[in-house]
Amino acid sequence: MSDFRMMLADLRRPRLLVRAARFGLGDYRRERDLRRLVPTGASPEVTVPRLIAVEEELEATRVAGDASYSVARHIDVLIALLAEARLLRGADLA
Repeated sequence: MSDFRMMLADLRRPRLLVRAARFGLGDYRRERDLRRLVPTGASPEVTVPRLIAVEEELEATRVAGDASYSVARHIDVLIALLAEARLLRGADLA
């Protein structure tokens, strides 16, 4: 699990994307939002690496300047990633 923490700690994204994701954390509902992004029913240990992979693809699309890039989807994935990482951290403390 520390590998995921290291990956998240090293994540460097535009400040506006991260601020938008943090702002959206309050409205995040795992059972509603997660199924749009990755297969559901999995624990945070499973969803975090999947979300990291999806986010890395979105970041590559953004950096490439591809017209298919969706900032809204990128923010949704970042919100889910931050929320799932919090759940993962909470499970470590228990």
